Amino acid sequence: MLVREEFNRERIDNLIREANRHGSFHALSHEEREATRHAFLSNIVKDDGLWVFGYGSLLWNPAFHFTEWQPARLFGFRRRFCLQASIGRGSPEKPGLMLALDHGGSCKGRAFHIAPEKIDSETDILWMREMVSGAYNARHIHIQLPDRKVKGLTFVINRSHPRYVSNIGMEETVQLLASGEGHLGTCRDYLNNTIAHLDEMNVQDRYLHEIQQKMRKLDHQNDIA
Repeated sequence: MLVREEFNRERIDNLIREANRHGSFHALSHEEREATRHAFLSNIVKDDGLWVFGYGSLLWNPAFHFTEWQPARLFGFRRRFCLQASIGRGSPEKPGLMLALDHGGSCKGRAFHIAPEKIDSETDILWMREMVSGAYNARHIHIQLPDRKVKGLTFVINRSHPRYVSNIGMEETVQLLASGEGHLGTCRDYLNNTIAHLDEMNVQDRYLHEIQQKMRKLDHQNDIA
């Protein structure tokens, strides 16, 4: 579990240095990252706070302060394993994949509400969590809550980023998730945690469940072998 105290500039610098020891790692400078945050915040009305849409690890480990969460749906984007992971839940020896929001379809998750007076501090945490490498773009979006639609923030894949995987088959996805592991843990745990928390919300994601079933089949085959 990540805690908010771990999201600081010193830790980010250490992560980038470690990643660069194993090859070139594309990362934003602190100044570049902050510029994207301020650009996003300059275009929102803060009086009502800020809703943040979570679809992956934010479901169980947001690490930022929020006043409430609600089940939510985002149209125009879908959850997909399309981001190569060489740090975090992957490594040069055991590369993996991470979820991102890619174009098309819709996605169910959770919307977290940040109080107006906490927007600056909590988006600082969010940007250090999500925008280290520039693999995501911060997007202004409309989020469908159970009783209304609200404006908010989410992070979608940056299709021009070198770690974006545009076309990967199911079998390769399963293989990478079955073996991917880094200092934050395994891709397998990441997948299972995401599914478990969606199941708690009675959200069925056929894509994720198909991956999980194929991974169990692979495990069974390996046990027999």
